[in-house]
Amino acid sequence: MSNDVICQIIAGDLDAEIVHRDEQLIAFLDHRPVFKGHVLVAPVQHIDSLLTLPDDLMRPLIALGQQITRALMDALGAKGSFTAINTIVSQSIPHLHLHVVPRTKGDGLRGFFWPRTRYAAGEAAAYADRIRTALLHAGAPDSHP
Repeated sequence: MSNDVICQIIAGDLDAEIVHRDEQLIAFLDHRPVFKGHVLVAPVQHIDSLLTLPDDLMRPLIALGQQITRALMDALGAKGSFTAINTIVSQSIPHLHLHVVPRTKGDGLRGFFWPRTRYAAGEAAAYADRIRTALLHAGAPDSHP
């Protein structure tokens, strides 16, 4: 295990609003979201980047990103998502992570300029709860923190 932010969250040394955790993957709210409900999906095992992702984790990572998108649509009224992985360049955390950002038409996101926002006190927990509930209703396996 490395000492990056994601590894610290996985180890329980750093608080995060976790919306899903199983033996392979963790998903939690980005603390500075592009839009509220922005989720990061990462392998529990420390993996530096997409270039070193084992084949057996590729499908589960993308499948969870798909389930998170559906949950964002159900829980938050998003119309879709922007889903992306930065590989080395612009990868702010040296631990592979998939961004799943809720989107609506006319939300103002243009190109790759990612303005960031913050949650008000208690607001992140409420968003995480709504997403967890939507994941459970969608039948995501082991959708518990």
